[in-house]
Amino acid sequence: MRIFRRVHYWWSLFLAGTLLLFLAPPVLLVAWLTKRRELVYPWALFGARKWLRLSGMKVQVRGSERIDRNQTYVFISNHRSYLDTATLFAYTGQRLGILAKKELLKVPILGYGMGYVNIMAIDRSNRERALQTTEAATARIRSGRSFGVFAEGTRALPGEFRPFKKGAFYMAAQAGVPIVPVAIKNTDYLMGKGTGEARFGTIEMVLLAPVSTAGISTDEEINRLLQRVHAMIGDELG
Repeated sequence: MRIFRRVHYWWSLFLAGTLLLFLAPPVLLVAWLTKRRELVYPWALFGARKWLRLSGMKVQVRGSERIDRNQTYVFISNHRSYLDTATLFAYTGQRLGILAKKELLKVPILGYGMGYVNIMAIDRSNRERALQTTEAATARIRSGRSFGVFAEGTRALPGEFRPFKKGAFYMAAQAGVPIVPVAIKNTDYLMGKGTGEARFGTIEMVLLAPVSTAGISTDEEINRLLQRVHAMIGDELG
């Protein structure tokens, strides 16, 4: 019934806030006092997985065999739900940074803790600031940190697949690392944008074959790369 789906939605958001409130402050305090920022990441991973599980979501991953754990990648995914961020962050098998919306900086505790787990906020309304963020992310990718990017720029409506923005493709090409196209399925049904409802179910995340960025430098080549990755994800989404 719809009323139960609405209660489920708000319960899931309540769980996210509760986990953040009780887990993050002590972990961040210890990390700050000991100057060991690396202590935060395992707890962030635990929190993301625990939130999905307590919200009644199972995660099924396909394509993990395509990923070399010793290789740095840029993971580019579609985006239809709040569930996508936790799924991408926690289930690629890589220690992953995320390029996220600047609005997350306003969330108490989360905004402060983002930097500890390599989540970088991008202001797409300000070209100069967005460029500075992507350049900083590119530098981290060159240093060996994989990144996840929702290249549509915002959550799409249920069943929608929006055009990609170019920033993540320039990041991957400039850093000289492959792109892993990622198709996240079913999250729009489980907790879609604008629905105000949530359901129990299984999130399917498909890691597609990595795409090389070697030798790509011109705008035309970036556009072809973008179209190829967009088509791969679109075909998988159906």
